This record gives sequence, structure tokens and C-alpha cells, in this order.
Amino acid sequence: MAEPVRLSKLMSERGLCSRREADGYIEKGLVFVDGRRVSELGTRVDPGCAIRLDTQASAQQQQRVTILLHKPIGYVSGQPEPGYQPAVTLIRPGTQWQDGRANRAFQPAHLKGLAPAGRLDIDSTGLLVLTQDGRIARQLIGDDSAIEKEYLVRVEGTLDGRGLALLNHGLSLDGRTLRPARVGWQNADQLRFVLKEGRKRQIRRMCELVGLKVVGLKRVRIGRVLLGDLPPGQWRYLRPEERF
Repeated sequence: MAEPVRLSKLMSERGLCSRREADGYIEKGLVFVDGRRVSELGTRVDPGCAIRLDTQASAQQQQRVTILLHKPIGYVSGQPEPGYQPAVTLIRPGTQWQDGRANRAFQPAHLKGLAPAGRLDIDSTGLLVLTQDGRIARQLIGDDSAIEKEYLVRVEGTLDGRGLALLNHGLSLDGRTLRPARVGWQNADQLRFVLKEGRKRQIRRMCELVGLKVVGLKRVRIGRVLLGDLPPGQWRYLRPEERF
């Protein structure tokens, strides 16, 4: 018989919510395990059990928003740094992209608990996801995430076939081998990177290892969601039909 596991951990692993959200739902008595309501934090359950959220919890999840921002250079994606603003300060009514397909109006409540799901360096631009939804955060930045991120990277220097092969697979950072990537030339001075991980300043450090200097970096896709025509400094809500 399998060892019992913490209910909140199991809920997170199944993608029902984040562990923190699970604890909140459990405390409020909004979680049912094999048809029984569970309201005690730290409860351990059989790994094969059936878990159901109360309709109130499901409704709360439906109200949570996910925002796509075209982050400009000079903004930090996460915690503020001296002299620099966090990207979340760009989320306000005046910067919402009015493309004719806006599916909801901005509400101040949408800023509560809004956090970046992944990093984008201060000197990089492109698609940044901010979300109130722990399920999406886990999908994009969980340890087992396999979501692709695509970047256009302008470089200076010379790259031979061996260097290009190493960018695709064979480099290590901080003593850890990097996952295989897909890297190729987009044009004469720009590479296209497709990664399934996001180590700190990973692309810049990868390029340094093969003798290249990055002079411009833009993220253009996360999973199936494209940056598209979203202008720098503007944002929009993730649409109901969009999936990462």
C-alpha cells in the first residue's frame, strides 16, 4: 500500500492549485477527499484518492486573472531593486492594450496577489506572465515544467558549428548540465533559442561560454501563447480560449 502524502502536496501535483492555495481551501473546508470534507491542515491521504473542490473554491479560481505584459528594458520582473521599478507597476488602466479583443476591464482587485510566473532580466524585453492563479504558476515554473520559452537573441561575435552544437546541448552552468535546447540562426546576427528551463541569465551565460556577446534579447513565446503585436509597456488579459 502506498505511503500517505500531504493533501496540499497532492493537490499541487495534480494541478488543482498551488500548495498555499490548497492550505487555504482546506482551512475553509472547501476540499473533499473520497466524498468526505477535509478541514485539518497537514492531513495525509492515499495518493490514489479522489479530490474534489467545493463549488465556492472553483468559483474563486475562475475569478483569478492571468496577465500578459510586454516588458520593456529597465523593469525588473520580480522583487524591486534600488533605482528600478517592478514590471507589475505597468499594470494599470492606461496601459491595457486596446486591440478590439479586450475580454475584461481592469479592476484594482486584479493586482492582489499578482506575481510573475518566471523571470525576464532587467536588460531583456518581451513576454512576461503575471498571474493570481497558482495552477498557471506551477505549470510555467514548477520543477517539472516542460513548457517551452522562445527567444530572439541578437549577438556579436563568431560562432562555429561546434559552438552551435554546444548551445543545443552540452553546456553546464553552476555545475549542472543544462537541458537540451533548440538553437539556430534566425538571420545573420540573431539566434532563436527555445528552452524548457529558465536559469538566471541563462541565455547570456550560454552565449558567453561559446564566445558570443548578447546585445539584445526578446522573449516571443511561452508555450502556445505568443507575444504577437502586444506593444512594449502594454498588457492584456489571457483570453479564456488560450492555453500555455
